[in-house]
Parts: sequence; C-alpha cells; structure tokens
Amino acid sequence: MRIEILNTGTELLLGNTLNTHGAWFGRELFKLGLRVARQTSVPDGEAIREALTETLGRADAVIVTGGLGPTSDDLTREITAEVLGLELVQDAAARRSLEAFFALRERPMAEANLKQVLTPIGAASLPNPHGTAPGVFIPPHLAGRSNAAVFLLPGPPPELYPMYHAEVAPRLRVLAGTARPPAMLELKFTGIGESDFHAGIDARLAAIHGLEYGYCAHIGEVDLRLIGTADALAQGRMIALERFAPLLVSDDGSSLEQTVVRLLGEHRLTLATAESCTGGLLASRITDVPGASAVFTHGFVTYANQAKQDLLGVRAGDLLTHGAVSEPVARQMAEGMLAVSGADLAVAVTGIAGPTGGSPEQPVGTAWIAVAQRHGATRACRVFQPRNRRDFKQGVSQAALDAVRKHLLECRETPR
Repeated sequence: MRIEILNTGTELLLGNTLNTHGAWFGRELFKLGLRVARQTSVPDGEAIREALTETLGRADAVIVTGGLGPTSDDLTREITAEVLGLELVQDAAARRSLEAFFALRERPMAEANLKQVLTPIGAASLPNPHGTAPGVFIPPHLAGRSNAAVFLLPGPPPELYPMYHAEVAPRLRVLAGTARPPAMLELKFTGIGESDFHAGIDARLAAIHGLEYGYCAHIGEVDLRLIGTADALAQGRMIALERFAPLLVSDDGSSLEQTVVRLLGEHRLTLATAESCTGGLLASRITDVPGASAVFTHGFVTYANQAKQDLLGVRAGDLLTHGAVSEPVARQMAEGMLAVSGADLAVAVTGIAGPTGGSPEQPVGTAWIAVAQRHGATRACRVFQPRNRRDFKQGVSQAALDAVRKHLLECRETPR
C-alpha cells in the first residue's frame, strides 16, 4: 500500500516550526506493516492544490496534516473538496462537539469556527477531543476522481497523534488488509564512524537472503537497522557483533543513557556527574530516563575555575600549571564529586567548546573525561570533538556516558 504524507503550513518551510510528523508517521505505520512512500511539505494556500492533485494520482492513501483551523489561511478542507469534486456540508455531530468545547470553557464561539465542521458529503468527521478542528476521512472511490483514501488531520501533535491512533490506524488496517508487520532489529553502536562501520560488515550483510539493512549516523553513534525474517535478523546481528561487539550500546533500541541507567541498576551502583564544558547536558540526558532517580544522586556544573575549587576541591596549583582542560583537573573533579556526593561512581568532563580559547597544544574541541569509583582507581581519557558548541557538548556527553558504560561492563557488582 503506497502511503504519502502531505504536511501543510508556511511555518514549516520558514523554519519556525520543526516538522517532526514524517519521522513519527514512519515509526507508527511500520508497526502496521506499512511504509511512507513519500513526504511533501507545502505552504498554506493554493500550493496545497497542486501537491494534493499530484499525490492523489499515485498514492493509495494520503495523510494531510494542518490547515483545518478557523483562520483564513486554513484551506486544506476546502481545497481537498474542490480537487475531489465534493460538496462541503456542516456535520451536525461535529458542530455539537465544537459548541460543547467552548461551552465547557465558558468562552464565546466566534462564527469563523464553524468552517471547522464542514465535511465533504459521504466523508466521515473524525472526533478531536483535544482541540476544535475535527479530522476528515474520505474513503476511496467516493469522488470518482481518485482511488486513494484521504485523511485530513490537524497539525499540532497533541491533537494529531491521538486522532491517528483512534481513527486513522484502524481504518488503514482495514484498507491494507491484515498485514503482519515485518520483524525489525535496531542495534546501536558508539565510538565508531559510519564509514568504518559500513566498510566492516556491508558486504557480508548484503549476502544474507531476505535481509533489508541500513545505517543511521548520529554524533558519536551509528545505528544498524535490520528488517527481514527471524533467521535473516539473527545472521545480521551475528555479523555485526562478530566485528563490533565491544561498541554495542543496545540491540533493543535503548539509547546510551538508558543503557547506562540500566547497568547502574543491575550493579546496584549510584552515579554523580561533575560537568564543565557540557553545561549540565550529561545530567540532563541521564535524568531523561525513567527510573534514573534510583541511580543518580548529584549533578554539578562547575563551569568556572573557582567553582571547581570551591565545590570539588580541585587544587588551584593544578589549574594554574595544567589548565582547566587537563587530565589532573578531570581526575580531581571526578574524585571530588565522589567525596561530595557519596555516590559509588562519578564522571567528570572538562573541555574547550570554542570557537575561541584553544591553543596548538589544546585545540578547540579537546576534552578530558574521568570516571572515579569508590575504593577503585580513577580512569581518564582525552577526546577530540572539533564541532560547533552544541554538537561538541553532545559529542562529549556521548563519550562520557560511553566511558561510564565501559566501566560498568568491566566492574563487578559492588555490595551496597
């Protein structure tokens, strides 16, 4: 079944609003055994007509997002009806729901809102309990001008996502038949570039019958996507792990921070963070994981040298002699965090984000990471992330989390 997404909204093309619908629909449709064949974004207004006409000529189902509101530039409903040659009429149930929405909030309803309850004759109005604009489902063959099913959905995710699950997914299952979703396995690796990873296993993966595979690179991470039969997935996984097992973050889609939190829980250890150049991103990533409160105790951002001395006990002489971005300072930050927090493990990061402040000996992008464990040795490593400031912080936080991951994999369970 060929499914196309048509996203409408001038704000998407101006960059004022990030278009996340394509990725979200891709994941959700895959659960039904379906794929997005194409995604198109157009501004509000007449551009919708041309894009919709083109899309209807090749798709089995079209999902249109946005442009269902009460303002003059919300024209998706009207243009769709014109393209399909359908008359718009008020949907009585949708009008009652709209009036109830305003009554519940004790607000007067402007007359312009009534355009939101217009529905092509023969189409179904899709309830929207989270907003004022109902969706629309136009079945295939209704107009005679297209064989495609058309779904008109509101643009805001808090309205669109629940409507998809309640109204769109069940209809797509019927339209597509009882398709069994293909099996998929996603393996995440860190500490290797995409080109090196690809070169290491690509030819062997290509030789596996019935396996579809692909790579997706992020800062400090490469994801390997495998789709196919259970046997094909097992073969692909084996090939990847034969070459890159030490770099495996997860084979169940878990992020690096999720893996670290899980390992901390398995080892019954707690963690604290001392950050300089990452500005709290490391602690933020850890606390994004549900259940992190069981293993995470403290997070300090000691950006200034004085803060490193006052809060973590870093020696002023070492800051002067070696500089803030150095192995001795990183070690003292981690060890000082252990003493202050009472945690079992501490990880510290200090680096030069740039664009200024570097030197031939310590270029912009340099960072030191240290991991200290109570009653154990402190380990430190130098990393180099010559990126813009935002990506530098992401890359260093990734390397720091990976340093904790490696430490946890090597250490034995410590009694609490």
